[in-house]
Amino acid sequence: MSGHSKWSSIKHKKGAADAKRGKIFTKLIREITTAARIGGGDPESNSRLRVAVDSAKAENMPKDNIERAIKKGTGALGDSVAYEEYVYEGYGPGGVAILIEVLTDNKKRTAAEVRHSLSRLNGNLGEAGCVSWLFGKKGFMSFDKKVVDSDKIMELALEAGAEDISDEGDEIEVYTDISNFENLKKVFEENKIPHIVAELSMVPQNYVKLEGKNAETMLKLMEALEDSDDVQKVYANFDIDAAEMERLTS
Repeated sequence: MSGHSKWSSIKHKKGAADAKRGKIFTKLIREITTAARIGGGDPESNSRLRVAVDSAKAENMPKDNIERAIKKGTGALGDSVAYEEYVYEGYGPGGVAILIEVLTDNKKRTAAEVRHSLSRLNGNLGEAGCVSWLFGKKGFMSFDKKVVDSDKIMELALEAGAEDISDEGDEIEVYTDISNFENLKKVFEENKIPHIVAELSMVPQNYVKLEGKNAETMLKLMEALEDSDDVQKVYANFDIDAAEMERLTS
């Protein structure tokens, strides 16, 4: 089971819990604010903002929160915070490659937090470029086979220009070029087919198989990194058996 996709699905399911909602909202508000600051406050002409707003709506963020975040980004509220974007690269248990995307107003604090989480859980921070070459940006969607027609998913995905379709146990995964992501997502929405995950993701070219203690530590590391408000996304090329993944995250 590919780590980035299965982890994304589990994370989204867990994220529905109210206890996590505040942290999810914090990350989404930062992304909306930054997207609006860089590309303007109109989602129709700012694709990054459009994706961020769609993600916020999928997490049931109130409309007022979304609008306030956009206004904050454009400076309409007079208190715009300029979050800076950085990508950290490193290694986890078993030599797993890790990419960490952050939005922060304090680079020193964030770097220290990332370095601490990695070193505490059998990982280490690497130099810029040490693992990024192992990943490629793709549009990614996953669907629960219990509630969708797998054949219909495959049919629509192929018609919409998807690059790859994968049957992963209880889920169907669809990958596409980032330029086609919004079109693909729209096709499924128009056909009223619900997804578990729909996001732009850094997809690994290959995977490192983990089991036992390394698998357990890797998932703890993912949780620790994502627990930081400054960390937006974490991508890693671990491969953990589906049954073991469910057991460790239950």
